[in-house]
Amino acid sequence: MENGELVTPKQDPTPDEPATPDEGLTPSEVRQRIQAGLVNQVPERPSRTTREIVRANVVTRFNILLGVLLLVVLIVLQEPRDALFGIVLVTNSAIGIVQELRAKRTLDRLELLAAPRVRVVRLGQVTELPVDQIVVDDLIDLRPGDQLAVDGVVVLSTGLEIDESLLTGESDPVAKEPDDGCLSGSFVAAGSGRYRATRVGADSYAAKLAQAAKRFTLVRSELRDGIDRILGLVSWVVVPMGALLVWSSLRGGRTFVEGLRGAVAAGVAMVPQGLVLLASIAFAVGVIRLGQRNVLVQELPAIEGLARVDTICFDKTGTLTEGRLTVKDVVPLSDRDFEPALGALVAAEPHPNATLSAIGAAFPENLGWRAERAVPFSSARKWSGATFTYDGTWVIGAPDVVAPHDTRVNDLATRASAQGSRVLLVANSETPLSEGRLPPDLDPVAVISLSDQVRDDASETLRYFADQGVRVKVISGDHPETVGAVAAQVGIDGSDQVVDARQLPKDGRQLAAAVERGTVFGRVAPGQKRDMVRALQSRGHVVAMAGDGVNDVLALKASDIGVAIGDGAPASRAVAQLVLIDGRFDTLPGIVGEGRRVLSNIERVANLFITSTVYALGLSLAIVISTLPFPFLPRHLTLVGSLTVGIPAFFLALAPSRRRARPGFVARVLKFAIPVGLVATIATFAGFYLADSEGSTVEQSRTTATLILAAIGLIALGIVSRPLVPWKKALIGTMAGLLVLTMATPFLRDFFGLELPRVVVFLSAVGIVAITGTVMVFALQAVGWARIVPTILKEYPPTRPQAWRRFTRRVVERSGWEESFPASTELQTVVKPEVEAAEDD
Repeated sequence: MENGELVTPKQDPTPDEPATPDEGLTPSEVRQRIQAGLVNQVPERPSRTTREIVRANVVTRFNILLGVLLLVVLIVLQEPRDALFGIVLVTNSAIGIVQELRAKRTLDRLELLAAPRVRVVRLGQVTELPVDQIVVDDLIDLRPGDQLAVDGVVVLSTGLEIDESLLTGESDPVAKEPDDGCLSGSFVAAGSGRYRATRVGADSYAAKLAQAAKRFTLVRSELRDGIDRILGLVSWVVVPMGALLVWSSLRGGRTFVEGLRGAVAAGVAMVPQGLVLLASIAFAVGVIRLGQRNVLVQELPAIEGLARVDTICFDKTGTLTEGRLTVKDVVPLSDRDFEPALGALVAAEPHPNATLSAIGAAFPENLGWRAERAVPFSSARKWSGATFTYDGTWVIGAPDVVAPHDTRVNDLATRASAQGSRVLLVANSETPLSEGRLPPDLDPVAVISLSDQVRDDASETLRYFADQGVRVKVISGDHPETVGAVAAQVGIDGSDQVVDARQLPKDGRQLAAAVERGTVFGRVAPGQKRDMVRALQSRGHVVAMAGDGVNDVLALKASDIGVAIGDGAPASRAVAQLVLIDGRFDTLPGIVGEGRRVLSNIERVANLFITSTVYALGLSLAIVISTLPFPFLPRHLTLVGSLTVGIPAFFLALAPSRRRARPGFVARVLKFAIPVGLVATIATFAGFYLADSEGSTVEQSRTTATLILAAIGLIALGIVSRPLVPWKKALIGTMAGLLVLTMATPFLRDFFGLELPRVVVFLSAVGIVAITGTVMVFALQAVGWARIVPTILKEYPPTRPQAWRRFTRRVVERSGWEESFPASTELQTVVKPEVEAAEDD
């Protein structure tokens, strides 16, 4: 090899015939190393164990707190009816355990399908093995796209180039010669070779780096951080507030037991016991649903990231197209007989890529040609070649790289590329290859066009992203005309203005502006793909990258969400957060939709749970100040919480949703929960005080407060559930019906300690609910209109009455903001983001 670029090619090894005198380890040597513990066992699991899942769902901060309250009810208060929340506690934990175990089985099944494997040479035989069966001193075979599983030393190199940028940040692939070291976690960018394992398992370089990247670790995310912040505040408030309620009861002349009963009731209402559970269930069900689509979730927080994606980048080959190339046309440019050379060039490449394989199928190998030197293909070079003993040097590659100044060649290439073909130039020279550089005296011999079939589902998939407000960008290493033609076939806007990535600026800001403007990019180098993803991120975009090749690895790693195709390069699967096991492109809309469903619904149910916490806290403060008895028994709040929060939240957490997530989770939840919770506090306290003032019994006053709180809770449920599609209306109606049934059934009234109030008090309660509900609905609508009207007036002034009338008609006709805008209209583009923000606020 000369400067790490060229080597004398070896015969391609077969399973029965080793390429070197070293035939690898024998079975006895393998057994000795396994017994000595010199095997690649990395101490990390793809998913949590059953024991860890059970403990995580049972031993939680709030389960412990509620467990203590349960013991107080059973031992001190000795009132089993007030221990109903214990049933809810056990049920919640059981459901969480079942769902996580289902998700674990799904993950484990897909992990088995997508488990990385390596080719190990033992006794001269090349055998595929799982990576955890590698032992020290194993001889490992390397081909383009392979990711190195363990550290080692190169023993054979055929133009071997290894990309270590994921580990070291070095942007260029490093040529490797025998005796050079190589690190696990890097991947083969070009060429082939073999290396001997020296460090395996936890001692390998990649294993040490990966300790902070375990799948089920709660990595930083706005959703989890927000929930933890809320729960942290609540946990500090519950115990002091309970103590104040006991003190208030004693100060009001009531017994300690009465005060303790009120403190337990307040504590049960303040603890959002189902919030963490439903968040876990939503994520677990997301994993299961994606698993049913044969999508492997390699990092659980990726589901949250899916909901935030607003830009998705595609490579062309293998994503928009099927990646099955065939020779379409050959245009000779001279009298030279190039067909034997094509077969010889393919034979000189130990592990040809899809392009060379297609050429090899059309032009069989000529056994009379012998290669002295060879340069393997790489995405960065965009050409490969060989110097033959008696037939000179032959090169095949991109026309604009091999013969950039040949007008005739470039005209032919441009015309063929405009039809969506991949175009290669075959050239000949008498100058031997040297240092991996093209000979200066290359003569063009033939232009070859290859065709690739566009995926049948590509157009529909891309149309979905456009309708959902997700921007699509195509970044490919192919000729710009080829990329533009394929983009036009699948209906991508801007395909007529393809950007040649070689002309992109180097400056970060200028690059970001250029990538923002463009849609379709050709001749993009692997490092440029990564830089383009980072440029989009610098402009505030959440970027997903879908690819299957070695040239996509850097971009997949840099993106917020990397999506790898199942039959693509092993290195691309290793760095991606999601893997399409069956390679189906039409699963992408479902993937994005699943992420949006999970995050949007968690926010919906968080609104309900935190509203419950706010009104319990507000009511407790009012009771402490007034020294009145606490207006609820624990069983009352269990009933109200189940009908207005707990049961509906299970359905809402799994409901479909297409809205893209936005930052500000905690702020939006508090904007809803604090005002609604305070309104519920004022209304409930007013009703309780009114009933007490009218001479009602304590049971009647508590029933009045329970009915008011339940009715306001159902109104809040209706607001959170928008748009009110039929099944949501049925859900709210069912909860209201169960409340009526409880009040109408003597046994249930007696069980829950309820007593119907007098007519005048009941009518007063109805009035309080009507006033409160009207204030809540109109206040929230006013917030929404205040948010969107300025934008509408700015973009659609009265001088455009048709657009204004169309907009207002849609708002009046539809029940929800989200449904008020027709897809594919200019109105949607400008107004819909404001509408979604208004709905959230």
